[in-house]
Amino acid sequence: MLPHPPRAQPSLVRPRPAPASVAELPPLKALRLLDRVRERIRTLHYSLRTEEAYVYWCRAFIRFHRLRHPAEMGGAEVEAFLTHLAADRGVAPSTHRQALSALLSLYGKVLGHQLPWMEEIGRPVPKRRLPVVLSRDEVLAVLARLEGVHALLARLLYGTGLRITEALQLRVKDLDFAQHAVYVRAGKGGKDRVVMLPATLLGELRQQLGAARSLWARDVQEQRSGVELPHALERKYPRAGHTWAWFWLFPQAQHATDPRSGEVRRHHLYDQTFQRAFKRAVQAAGIAKPATPHTLRHSSATHLLQAGSDIRTVQELLGHSDVSTTMIYTHVLKLGGLGVRSPLAALPLALSTPLTPTQSWP
Repeated sequence: MLPHPPRAQPSLVRPRPAPASVAELPPLKALRLLDRVRERIRTLHYSLRTEEAYVYWCRAFIRFHRLRHPAEMGGAEVEAFLTHLAADRGVAPSTHRQALSALLSLYGKVLGHQLPWMEEIGRPVPKRRLPVVLSRDEVLAVLARLEGVHALLARLLYGTGLRITEALQLRVKDLDFAQHAVYVRAGKGGKDRVVMLPATLLGELRQQLGAARSLWARDVQEQRSGVELPHALERKYPRAGHTWAWFWLFPQAQHATDPRSGEVRRHHLYDQTFQRAFKRAVQAAGIAKPATPHTLRHSSATHLLQAGSDIRTVQELLGHSDVSTTMIYTHVLKLGGLGVRSPLAALPLALSTPLTPTQSWP
């Protein structure tokens, strides 16, 4: 079960266009419904996390309606399920939108139902929230309480502004020490970009490469199945997954089973492991802010803007499609409300001094 986030506001909705016609997609081969959902998601090259989330919501939808087949249901049942999520479970608007996306994909791209209710159904409008940002002293305090590969990963996140998944999925070939550059392949939205490689991390990254190479050499000697490659590269270049260039920068110490192919191979570090270590470091530093590894990205962008970097440059480094997304960091700088001098500061000292216990109002 998902946790219970703040209560949603399903009344604030806006219409969405219908999903693409299933006639434009290849026919499905799986027999069971949820297997067909997985097959369609993989055909569309969605991420594994999207696959897991969509299957979860489709299963929850079927169970909510007492195991009725979705082909026998329609808009009324979808609305009833979404109302249950918002009113009874109190899910956040983002969770509400994810569940709706999963069901629209189920009906439009798996079952092939293009019905009028799919065009009329709305989604909750998400509220823009200010990001949590750590000061430079707080960042330093957290980094000082991390050890080993987690300390290096945290410094890399803060120094480059990478998302945690982007950093964990870095390959050996993505580091360019000569140009002091890190190449992010297929980041959020499937976009590539280049970010700076902090000079202070060069030595530690070379040490990390040395540790990773030892694991790679052991896998080669034991004739393991290599690392995962994106899309069809494994069929096009069968030996590429066994090469040093494609090996993970942050490999997992143990082998794991690939949830899609079933292959036992070397995976990169799990984000949950780093998240737990980061949470312990934040608590040990005595920081009361709800900081997560993603907070390092927010802090990096904010500190770059504070140092005078152009917002368009920061936008490109972060991989934002629209500069309005990057503009959110200007709200946590000493601008706007934080840059205005309080009227209380203009009052005479005698009037602005708090009353002592023996004083009272006339």
